[in-house]
Amino acid sequence: MNLEIKAPKRYYFCNMESKRQERIQKLLQRDLGEIFQRELGHVTKNAMVTVTKVYVTPDLSLARIYLSLFASKDKAVLMKQIERHTKEIRKNLGNRIRHQLRIVPELQFFEDDSLDYIDRIDELLKNDQ
Repeated sequence: MNLEIKAPKRYYFCNMESKRQERIQKLLQRDLGEIFQRELGHVTKNAMVTVTKVYVTPDLSLARIYLSLFASKDKAVLMKQIERHTKEIRKNLGNRIRHQLRIVPELQFFEDDSLDYIDRIDELLKNDQ
């Protein structure tokens, strides 16, 4: 009787990225940006969604996508809408990159709040003067 315990699959992101990872990240960032602007109007409504950064695991199985959301009243609702349509986004991405990649990575979306953080720092510095 073979009683092997399988550990859950772990994804890791390392700081030292290969040239291939960097190329794939740029490709995904460009294509996802076009998909959000041209093909997902029914999801984003009137909000402007920008892909700020994409990180890919070394085995190219998972992509973490950071999005900036502008002109949206409720960013949390918009992020839930985007997460709800992940399969559609992945399918559209697969149609675009099918000649460059054998397997389309799993997509995870995160809100990039770095611009809000910068605005907050600027506001604090102006109030300090």
